[in-house]
Amino acid sequence: MNKFFLKKLSIINFILIPIIFLWHPSWLGFLGVQPYWPLFWLLPWSMINGSINGLIFGLFLGLILDSLTLDNSFTQIPGLIFCGFWFGRIKLHSDNLVGHFRYGLICSIGSFLCGTLYFLQILFRDFSDSNFLMLIPSVKNILAEVFLTGFFAPFICSQFLRMFKFSRRKLQ
Repeated sequence: MNKFFLKKLSIINFILIPIIFLWHPSWLGFLGVQPYWPLFWLLPWSMINGSINGLIFGLFLGLILDSLTLDNSFTQIPGLIFCGFWFGRIKLHSDNLVGHFRYGLICSIGSFLCGTLYFLQILFRDFSDSNFLMLIPSVKNILAEVFLTGFFAPFICSQFLRMFKFSRRKLQ
């Protein structure tokens, strides 16, 4: 039974992402914005399993999160696919201190890319209706999300990475 849970640990944690996405804990927010939760799981998983698996699970994460949102006009899939592929190309380092801060930087860049791609979809659809002043709150939201994702990533990603490595080592 214990071996079963160790084998399925990454999938169990994968299921937690939509739950946290829906839960939207306000005490972790800043300016009414939450960190971009999918990147916390996608970064360590893609680093361990490679870029093709990161791309595939980025697609699955995007499909799940898009099915949970009320507005079906815009999608999170392109950003998560790109980040999953990019995260899979990043190699693990033995230096733990640099690695922890590197997770924050990588997740911040990934959050910025995902937020920007989502914002560009909105901008292209509503281009004729928008003026410059309507874009300022969107930029504020993207920057707050980037800050929060970069702030929490060293803590959360390092724990996920340790957990995924441990479960993989125990199975071999």
